[in-house]
Amino acid sequence: MKSKEVREKFIQFFKKKEHKIVSSSSLIPEDDTVLLTTAGMQQFVPYLTGEKSVLSEFKTRHLASVQKCFRTLDIEEIGDDTHYTFFEMLGNWSIGEDEEKGYFKKGAIELAIDFFVNEMGLSKERIYVTVFKGEKGIPRDDEAISIWTDKGFPKERIAEFGTEDNFWGPTSETGPCGPCSEIHYDRGQEYGCLEDCGPNCENCNRFVELWNLVFMEYNMEKDGSYTKLPQKNIDTGIGFERLVSLLQGKDSAYETDLFSSAIKKIEELSGKRYEENKKEFRVIADHARGSIFLIADSVLPSNKGAGYVLRRIIRRMIRYKKEMGIESLNEIVDIFIKEYSEFYHELENKNILKVIQEEEEKFEKTLEDGLKELKRIQEKGAMKNDKIDAGDAFYVYQTFGFPLEMIQEELEKSGLSVDEEKFKEAFYKHQEISRKGAEEKFGGLSKDVGEDEAKLHTATHLLHQALREVLGDHVIQRGSDINRERLRFDFSHSQSLSKEEIMEIERIVNEKIKEDLEVKEEKMSLEKAREKGVIALFQDDKMGDISVYYIGNFSAEACGGPHIKKTSELGKFTIKKEESSGAGVRRIKAVLN
Repeated sequence: MKSKEVREKFIQFFKKKEHKIVSSSSLIPEDDTVLLTTAGMQQFVPYLTGEKSVLSEFKTRHLASVQKCFRTLDIEEIGDDTHYTFFEMLGNWSIGEDEEKGYFKKGAIELAIDFFVNEMGLSKERIYVTVFKGEKGIPRDDEAISIWTDKGFPKERIAEFGTEDNFWGPTSETGPCGPCSEIHYDRGQEYGCLEDCGPNCENCNRFVELWNLVFMEYNMEKDGSYTKLPQKNIDTGIGFERLVSLLQGKDSAYETDLFSSAIKKIEELSGKRYEENKKEFRVIADHARGSIFLIADSVLPSNKGAGYVLRRIIRRMIRYKKEMGIESLNEIVDIFIKEYSEFYHELENKNILKVIQEEEEKFEKTLEDGLKELKRIQEKGAMKNDKIDAGDAFYVYQTFGFPLEMIQEELEKSGLSVDEEKFKEAFYKHQEISRKGAEEKFGGLSKDVGEDEAKLHTATHLLHQALREVLGDHVIQRGSDINRERLRFDFSHSQSLSKEEIMEIERIVNEKIKEDLEVKEEKMSLEKAREKGVIALFQDDKMGDISVYYIGNFSAEACGGPHIKKTSELGKFTIKKEESSGAGVRRIKAVLN
């Protein structure tokens, strides 16, 4: 069964069952406590909690949707059979009612059996289910066990688990949640381990989890306690990619028609075979698909929030396409745009290819230089027949913007590794040196510093961000010196800047000055600052709340220095000199007129 047919069968099934089909919400949720949409229920939270009336909005309590989702926790795992950044979730909801008014547990279970067995043709005898065994003050779900038994499922095909496996939610720190019943499908003994196993077996892939039925009765409070919701809800989710894989008899969605055209194109462009390069092909295909959906929802590459996620997956994709000998990503990206735009019309008439091309141009040179340096370090490490020096690895991280996981993946190809603890020590040592340097410059001076120094210091924030936009996010401040006449700014970069790059950096800074952006201070924990993508180089984890200075939506940086209130106060920014300041470090001297 083709993937498009699966999607359509789901929609038509729930239409016949008198559910309103709701369009997918954006990957950027309205709830700003959550970075991306990770589940189908997120757009319905106000209705699930009773804050808004579902009847007023939708004229029914029964909803269904095909929701775009994006998860970032497992980016390093992309390449195996089961992980994806972007994926689709098929779901149905019954909001604010019980069995008498509409449906709750019994109705949800009946619909699930009907759809899987009668619509999808799955064997009822190969369906296993899990239920909540009771934990953390919430009782065992005897009702669900009884319903499944009444529907012809013997006890040996019903397994009980705790909160880790059979209690779902919330999607943020607080919110609606509840015990759940998960439907697993037995793919056969050839997928199993030697001993008897069942759903959630950690040793084999015999049982595939397909559908999660959440019986939403609770709300998690800030202190971690559970209170009863004012209403009961059904919230369900089918992993679309998993279902398509099962129906097409494939071990992974990467072998289904969801990816087959792109995989064939990668083979054609690279001259290599998928079977011999599965991880590389899958990373390119997954990240190409994920990128187009983020861009279609108005996300652009940046150094914070969803923009940082997009930049990370585009650059990871670029790295792998280079390794596969592929010149351009355009044809691969275009395949996903064409195939998915039939259902997701927001992919049409978007400048998606241009966004990816521009990011590719920014990263190509840095990537090439960084890989050369890493190769040199690898050869040195191989001669020692040992782990490479953590300081060398940190240099690559600091100078070329290679994250630790990217360095580790490159090293593994040569049978080498880096000591993570020593790498972290080098990172924290660098932070401490930078912090002390900042304290020497601004500590004890902030009260007496003059207006000229405050203006020049504020300009360094604009310069820092402009450098990262033009040269790449490997650029990190390595030092700063300010007097009444000029600023001096040191940053990580391996080569001199071209005349065009200097002009573009100047242009961006002066553009932000003309925009008269407001400079705002906000206190927050270091952890929260990092989650928000704030540049926080001069901080350590032992500090309390730190000061983060926002310059409009352009720059966000933790800092203890003096600042002005509006960028229009700065005047004209001019770069006077750009030069080397040591290995892998460049220096800019600039003035304000």
